[in-house]
Amino acid sequence: MLGEGVPMVVAMGSAIRLLAILTSGIVLLGFAFFAIDEMNRGSQNQQNALDSELRAEAENPAVIAPSPREEMLREQRNGDFRELVDDANDILLMPFGHVVDSDNVWVENGVPTLFGLLLYGLLLGLLANMLPKQREHGGDWRTVES
Repeated sequence: MLGEGVPMVVAMGSAIRLLAILTSGIVLLGFAFFAIDEMNRGSQNQQNALDSELRAEAENPAVIAPSPREEMLREQRNGDFRELVDDANDILLMPFGHVVDSDNVWVENGVPTLFGLLLYGLLLGLLANMLPKQREHGGDWRTVES
């Protein structure tokens, strides 16, 4: 009776571990897309500065949990895969979206990403590792196999 639920717990540990890897991957990919956009925008700003004074900077395109208007602009600018990653990232980082209030877009996006990685990667990974694992052998440890 006691051993009947063990395979289900082992499978649950594997599922939680896979969930931790997938969610962490989405969060990292979303931050990588943000970083690429910021570097491109920085390069473009340098080019514009040579031509004329910089105008007021446009809205942050990588806002976590954007408004419907910001979402529409983002959908027009990005491809399907990028939009899928951004939408999943918005959902995963929504609990941390208003943790920090800064004028720096790197802080606005970096801190929620860090919290997301801690929650989804570290804590889910620890939870998965605490669940029982399937033993590779069922013999008694006191007996010697030859």
